[in-house]
Amino acid sequence: MEAWQQEEISKLESKYGTVPPPWVIFPNQHPYSMCWSMGTGEAHVIIWSDWWEEQNYSEAEKIDYFRQWKPPVCWLEWMIDAVWEPAEDDEEEIANFAKVEALGFGSKADFDRVMNDPKLFESEF
Repeated sequence: MEAWQQEEISKLESKYGTVPPPWVIFPNQHPYSMCWSMGTGEAHVIIWSDWWEEQNYSEAEKIDYFRQWKPPVCWLEWMIDAVWEPAEDDEEEIANFAKVEALGFGSKADFDRVMNDPKLFESEF
């Protein structure tokens, strides 16, 4: 990990006690926002991803982390990928969403409804 990343991690841990997920740092940005592909949003995703890999959390620890930082419904797919890896097919995606729903985070229907709302993408700039 590069020095700038370590410095940012230290700042985040000092402020939050850990490295929070993207929606905490930029609460008004959806997961497909351009915010995450440039500038400070991109930097945060890089920092978070590298930090997350270094934690080597168990599945239960990953779920506990997301209980602390409950994702907005539009971030459920992102959370699923962080906990269980991206789904390889529709059947696996449905199973992963069922796990998330059983844990109380939201359902696939909730996710689809939010992601199909054009208002979500209006705040892009």
